[in-house]
Amino acid sequence: MALKRRRATSPSSSSDSPEYKAACKLWDLYLRTKNEFVHRGDYDDDEEDGYDANDNPGGSTEDEAAPTCLKEVLEQLLDAVVSYTEPTGRLVSELFQKLPSKMQYPDYFAIIKEPIDLKIVAQKIQLSNYRSVSAMAKDIDLLVKNAKAYNEPGSQVFKDANTIKKIFAQKKSEMEHGEPIKSSIRIRNRRSAQGDRLSAITMALQYESDEEGILSGSVHYDEGESEAESMTSNMDMNNPIFQLYEAVRGARNSQGQLLSEPFLQLPSRKDYPDYYHQIGQPICLLQIKNKMKNNEYESVEHIDSDLMRMFENAKRYNVPHSSIYKRALKLQHVQQMKRKELLQRDDDDGDSMLSSATSDTSSTKRKSHKKNTKKNRMKALFAAVAEAREAGTGRRLCDLFMVKPSKKDYPDYYKVILEPMDLRNIEHNIRSDKYMTEDAMVDEMKLMFRNARHYNEEGSQVYNDADILEKIMKDRRRDLGPVTDDDDIMSPKLKIRKNSITLKKSKYLTPLQQKLNELYEAVKNFTDKRGRRLSTIFLRLPSRAELPDYYIAIKKPVDMEKIKSHMLANKYQDVDALVEDLVLMFNNACTYNEPESLIYRDALMLHRVLLETRRDLEGGDDVHVPDVPRLIQDLIRSLFVSVFGHQDDEGRCYSDSLAEIPALDPSNPEKPPLNFEIIRTNVDRGCYKRLDVFQDHMFEVLEKARRLNRTDSEIFEDAVELQQFFIRIRDELCKNGEILMSPALSYTSKHLHSDVEKEKKEKLPKEFEEDKIKREEEKKEADKTEDSVGGSWQSSLQRTYSQDCSFKDSMYHVGDYVYVEPAQPNLQPHIIYIERLWQDDTGEQWLYGCWFYRPNETFHLATRKFLEKEVFKSDYYNKAPVSKILGKCVVMFVKEYFKLHPEGFRTEDVYVCESRYSAKSKSFKKIKMWAMPLSSVRFHPREVPLPVVRVASMFATKQEEKPPEIVDEIKMPDGIVDKEKEDVPMEMTNGEPGCQYYEQLSYNKLWLKVGDCVYIGSHGLVRHRVGRIEKMWMREGAGYFFGPIFIHPEETEHEPTKMFYKKEVFLSNLEETCPMTCIIGKCVVSSYKDYLSCRPTEVPEENVLLCESRYIESEKQMKKFKGLKRFSLSGKVVEDEIYYFRKLIVAQKEPSPLLDKKIEKLEAKFADMTDEELEDLGDDDGELGDQSRLRMQSSMSSDIDIMPYTPPQSTPKSIKGLSKKEGSKRKINMSGYILFSSEMRAVIKAQHPDFSFGELSRLVGTEWRNLEGSKKAEYEERAAKVAEQQERDRAQHQTSPRAGTPVGTLVGVVPHPITMGMLHPNMMHASGVNGMGGGPGNIHGSQMGQGQHGPPPYPGQMGQPAHRQPSTPMFVSPPAKSQRLLHSEAYLRYIEGLSAESSTISKWDQALSVQKQDVRLTKEQESRLPSHWLKSKGAHKTMADALWRLRDLMLRDTLNIRQMHNL
Repeated sequence: MALKRRRATSPSSSSDSPEYKAACKLWDLYLRTKNEFVHRGDYDDDEEDGYDANDNPGGSTEDEAAPTCLKEVLEQLLDAVVSYTEPTGRLVSELFQKLPSKMQYPDYFAIIKEPIDLKIVAQKIQLSNYRSVSAMAKDIDLLVKNAKAYNEPGSQVFKDANTIKKIFAQKKSEMEHGEPIKSSIRIRNRRSAQGDRLSAITMALQYESDEEGILSGSVHYDEGESEAESMTSNMDMNNPIFQLYEAVRGARNSQGQLLSEPFLQLPSRKDYPDYYHQIGQPICLLQIKNKMKNNEYESVEHIDSDLMRMFENAKRYNVPHSSIYKRALKLQHVQQMKRKELLQRDDDDGDSMLSSATSDTSSTKRKSHKKNTKKNRMKALFAAVAEAREAGTGRRLCDLFMVKPSKKDYPDYYKVILEPMDLRNIEHNIRSDKYMTEDAMVDEMKLMFRNARHYNEEGSQVYNDADILEKIMKDRRRDLGPVTDDDDIMSPKLKIRKNSITLKKSKYLTPLQQKLNELYEAVKNFTDKRGRRLSTIFLRLPSRAELPDYYIAIKKPVDMEKIKSHMLANKYQDVDALVEDLVLMFNNACTYNEPESLIYRDALMLHRVLLETRRDLEGGDDVHVPDVPRLIQDLIRSLFVSVFGHQDDEGRCYSDSLAEIPALDPSNPEKPPLNFEIIRTNVDRGCYKRLDVFQDHMFEVLEKARRLNRTDSEIFEDAVELQQFFIRIRDELCKNGEILMSPALSYTSKHLHSDVEKEKKEKLPKEFEEDKIKREEEKKEADKTEDSVGGSWQSSLQRTYSQDCSFKDSMYHVGDYVYVEPAQPNLQPHIIYIERLWQDDTGEQWLYGCWFYRPNETFHLATRKFLEKEVFKSDYYNKAPVSKILGKCVVMFVKEYFKLHPEGFRTEDVYVCESRYSAKSKSFKKIKMWAMPLSSVRFHPREVPLPVVRVASMFATKQEEKPPEIVDEIKMPDGIVDKEKEDVPMEMTNGEPGCQYYEQLSYNKLWLKVGDCVYIGSHGLVRHRVGRIEKMWMREGAGYFFGPIFIHPEETEHEPTKMFYKKEVFLSNLEETCPMTCIIGKCVVSSYKDYLSCRPTEVPEENVLLCESRYIESEKQMKKFKGLKRFSLSGKVVEDEIYYFRKLIVAQKEPSPLLDKKIEKLEAKFADMTDEELEDLGDDDGELGDQSRLRMQSSMSSDIDIMPYTPPQSTPKSIKGLSKKEGSKRKINMSGYILFSSEMRAVIKAQHPDFSFGELSRLVGTEWRNLEGSKKAEYEERAAKVAEQQERDRAQHQTSPRAGTPVGTLVGVVPHPITMGMLHPNMMHASGVNGMGGGPGNIHGSQMGQGQHGPPPYPGQMGQPAHRQPSTPMFVSPPAKSQRLLHSEAYLRYIEGLSAESSTISKWDQALSVQKQDVRLTKEQESRLPSHWLKSKGAHKTMADALWRLRDLMLRDTLNIRQMHNL
């Protein structure tokens, strides 16, 4: 500028010259730009400089340039505000980029009248709405003012607002005081590039704040993008494969940016090496394009899979808030939308466009309508599963089912699940028409859900999602209606036969299939001693028409035919899955049938056969649990061997120097002796059970070595090196706690470095003083020596020094090593390094130098080892006559000895030196730098490096036994070396007075801590109970502890078919205070997860128990919980060491301890029965083929039907409570229907020999209902006579004290009398009053008013005889198992309820006077009401009101009966 102004004012220039005009334009531009920063106000007011626009012909050009310059300035200011971050990395402007949500912060817009955010500021910059910097400053001030007005002073937003104002002001000040902007072309180009960057920042702010994120599905290539042109020649543009690729490749955002740019090529291996370590299968758009060119994609699914993999790779490597991660999400959305569009087109055209799209789309054929219908049904089922969402949260339930788990993250999944399946695979199979039938697709869906339930724990999110999705799929399939395709309406029997043929055609079976077949056949073909096949009644389930109540009581019905079909479809991933279904089948039978029935016994027998066969197939019932104590011993032994054998580069063991460390500590003689030899003996004997104890001993020896030696000694340095090496190897073996979690791991290399530095600071001043004193003493000794040989030193002034000399035709030089004749003839020659050579007055030649000692010339322990041919540089220097030289030799430094060899020397004349030896201190120290001057010897590399060999000391061969003093001082420990512990008292806020509480305590030589589990002496139990210590204290010298009690399976009530984990216990509701004298020993109770993955190192395996459930005594149920309680203890408490398995073990289950006992009991019961009697109980195997026979057993003949008033298939029969003789002689009360059935069944059976028992019963019931009334009356009369005869015969055989049991009562079908008692505690047993015991709460109770009589009262009631017979008994369907009660139990309860003071069992007066308004039921009580008694609540508001009404009616009828009979 200055140059142009000078030219403009020079005499040679004129006002009309071009230079003058240009200078004026530039000056005007400068003033305008300056005024934008300096003056407040709009740009239009800046024309006060005296320059008129009309006088400036080029003004219009500059007016166009000025706004561009202003925009750049504003964007720099905005960039400073938006990109400013705190030192912690937090972005200050994050909350200011977008206004708050009106839905979440409605009051913000009521308080703030002029809302503004950085997005609005950015938009104004882009639209050039700001005419000056001051205008933008006003908006920034408004932004800050709004934030401070809405937020409280001191809040983070308030502080951030001040920070933004400060940053803006600073940036503005910097730009105002900066140099003027020069308008050269170079500067403008640079400014333009900067402006593009800032504009991009502004647009990014604008784009990221836009929730819509508008994407363009169309393709817009730039000039350089000729990809479409290059591909259209090889591929049809209408090909869906190309269309999907094109949609992803060309997608842009609302600002026109190409979203796929980061995905075009893979990242550089040089710049991003970790990308290829983390991503196993990298792929980019370029690779996908090449595969398309080579026609490697057969279908859209294939390219869709590659695109999805590319995006998942990007999301996995990049952080969620990064730009590439967001682009991957947007492109995935584009991909899904395009794919959906192609799918829709596929459905509209009826063609399999997605599954068969190739380069030649004209070859696709139209499918039949029938096939499309089937495919659409499968698509509808798939969509129902894929689109299901959780109510309330909107979470998509199928997210975790879309793809199979990662093999890297979940390697055990593919060991547990042998047939993985996911929704993506199912979707591919649907589109590829791989499913021949709809059932095939549904089976794979069920397989996927089963896999999820099998791998995940019950109650987890995945487990619950699998149940919900499977139900959704079933409901959707039901809504779609029956399948019309012939292939899908095959009968189940035909399908089984078809699969069986396929299985037989298979030449080989996998090992798993062989095991499954053997297990299945063993159960199916098992026969008892009589030759009866027990599995016959389990082959097929009864239909819902035959036994509707069975499907009410049993939630998961299963039979052997269904299990066989699952086997043929390869649905069982392992043997446990088959065992699970068979156990479920047996458990269903035991749940529905009476415990004394034959089917109950058969189920238990087959259950035992199943478990025995499984144990034989798997080679015993032992689960391979790693031997943790042995593994700890191996780890400690490996650690000791590694440390003890640790060598330096020259092969010297660091531990050799530490062999000189005394076992007894001089500073503390009372401590037990300890050195490496004692530790080695302990390791060999297996005395270390804990890593931290072994570490303490090793560190004690190493720290003692450091303490007893100087910091510059070899021992000190070797001790530090060994301790560092110990820590490193320890962490490698333990994998930093992944294999072994121990308190020893808390001591790290940082702690060691700190301790060594502290020790050096303490010892260095003392060592410095010692060295000073030592130097002074050496100086004095040197002076004395000089005085004593003063004459010789005076003569030395006449010496003639030289660098070499000759003797016996050999030349010797300074720096040579020579042999010198020893002083005594039996010694080896001395080795001297020549430092000086001279000749005295007499002409005799002398040498002076350093003497090297052989190992036998040093003082050392016999355990020390040396290198072969090793010598030591001593601190002894002396002269010797040259005439004593015997020859030359060479001493090499250890680092060169093994690699080089001297020229012209024999091997025996070459020595190696590694350390120096001090004769005064009798100590060795390793030489770090070889300071000997170079000699004239030449060295050549060895062809083969010498091996590093160390040999024992010459003294070791002479001493086969240890010295007596060492033997005496080393006293080996007896047994285990335990961790030193101490009693740790604690303060208890709510503790009892006089009690001292402890976290850790030794009692009776047993160390206990809070959280430990112990065996408690339990009398009368098979196994001792287990207690957990949650509090422990001492009082008056006695110890006590408090905590919950764990019980064993035999102490719980459960079905004999239930299986338990080995060593499983259950957390009970008992919490007891026990004296410590009842503790028998320690054990560990682990959660299920910990039991599979880890073990405490000091507890034997037989004392490790498993607990995953709580036993609720009141409900007789076992409920799983999340985990056991964990305890946080102080640092003084010694924590357990935990060893983690490299591979999870498989916890096997074992049968209930009640199984064998129950089988023995039932075997004894049925042992003396004849075959005919068993046939009466269970029906003949050849005649009855379905499982409805399973539910119909009783002591009566199979030709008798006993259900006149309810469907005959709905009532299972029972023989509960009968002995062998009673079972063979007792008969059910005779009625007209029973008599008719006994006669008619034989006729119907002859007409329909193939009918099942249930079908025959249904026909008999139909015939009875169609019978005329007069005929029915005749049968009733005949039945009454038969009943009288039965009663007379019975009276002659009655010997039991329970002979008064009503004959008309169906044994085993008496419902539980407590159900009515839920209404009021005073109404217990009210349902059994005055003859209502045969069917309390029965739906058919109203039939009693139609001439029928209820069962007689129980014996002893009101003094009435107990043998009144009803004319017609009333039979009812038994309720679910949980509400059934043995008749004998009901009778005993009745006997216990009798009282001489009362004529009724219950408190009649209270039960009579209680009113509904006096009772308040909780939700739990309402849920337990016997609502199954009534079909509906009728006109009442609630079911409770309906039951109250039923109670009032029953009481009224009871009073009427009492009044009518004068009771």
